Amino acid sequence: MQLHSSTTQPEPSDDTKALRRAFGTFATGVTVVTTGGDVPHAMTANSFTSVSLDPPLLLVCIGKGAVMHQCLTMTGTFGVSVLAANQEDAARHFSNRYRALGAAQFEEIDVVKGVLTGVPLVKGAIARFECEVWRCYDGGDHSIFIGKVVALCEEGDVDGLMVYRGQFREIVSNLREVLA
Repeated sequence: MQLHSSTTQPEPSDDTKALRRAFGTFATGVTVVTTGGDVPHAMTANSFTSVSLDPPLLLVCIGKGAVMHQCLTMTGTFGVSVLAANQEDAARHFSNRYRALGAAQFEEIDVVKGVLTGVPLVKGAIARFECEVWRCYDGGDHSIFIGKVVALCEEGDVDGLMVYRGQFREIVSNLREVLA
């Protein structure tokens, strides 16, 4: 894979940075992935997408070195909270590597327990999914976890939080309101 057009070969770290920047040009929603059990855990993720309506499937990609990777492998159930535009604080909290772990990491964020799995879900998120791990596939330095949706909750017509070029953004729902 050639990431640069120059004749000199860039350092591998330069390739990784260029690839990360290029991936960042695709605007995406922001989610918090959670697991429950004796030691609940959460992480902010933007590698989330729908997979299938029948059966209802979604996927999240988790780095193999992340705490969440081990949690998902052990628990077999997880939650995905799609964050609303006003929930940037939650996104930043769960992406902070220095936050408390276990149940303590949920003390600063309002959460509700999933009705079927008991996983913590971010209160006020525009959509909340409870899932059972359906399949797991190798994805290089990540694993692709496909979850079968067993329960969902929607909050209605609320704008979502986005990330674009490494920065949080808000969706502008109606351009006419902005231009008026």
